[in-house]
Amino acid sequence: MNQHLTIVDHPLVQHKLTGMRDETTSTHHFRQLMREASQLLAYEITRNLAMTTRCITTPMQVMDAPVVAGKKMALISILRAGNGLLDGVLDLVPAARVGFVGLYRDEATLRPVKYYFKVPNNLEERLVIAVDPMLATGNSSVAAIDMLKEAGATNIRFLCLLAAPEGVARMKEAHPDVPIVTASLDECLNEHGYIVPGLGDAGDRMFGTR
Repeated sequence: MNQHLTIVDHPLVQHKLTGMRDETTSTHHFRQLMREASQLLAYEITRNLAMTTRCITTPMQVMDAPVVAGKKMALISILRAGNGLLDGVLDLVPAARVGFVGLYRDEATLRPVKYYFKVPNNLEERLVIAVDPMLATGNSSVAAIDMLKEAGATNIRFLCLLAAPEGVARMKEAHPDVPIVTASLDECLNEHGYIVPGLGDAGDRMFGTR
């Protein structure tokens, strides 16, 4: 992947995103839609994986068949809302290794505060996909990518449902080598740092804590 921002405009992705934006959507349905949308987004973010071949025998003949090369990829959930995307990507790539970065946003400063970090080993040998539904100010995402790079990751991609222009710019400034895949680039952030039109707080809507 070469371009910094990819917006997945597939009709099914956009249809499911509309369901998640709707404030009348139930917690259960919101979680289901997020899982389904993340599977579709995962197809895009896993594009251009390194490939090799292995010899197999089909019912008809022996052949050299394509398989993904290298160590199993690492999926990193930025807690807590990242878990909603994580489950869907794991449905598609069940053998992936999984890690977690725990950050919360200080509502006064909008700066991220770390409270947990546990990731797979040998990150330098893996494709690392960080997942978080919202790329808003970009501060938490930048902090998470900082930590992943400190842990050895060199091939990182970022997956989110929604992005704000401010967050995309912040990520590009701090980590221009990390491609972003999203379902929508929304208008802006409001005075509280939330994406507009957005879908509210993804974690609250996913876990029913709103």
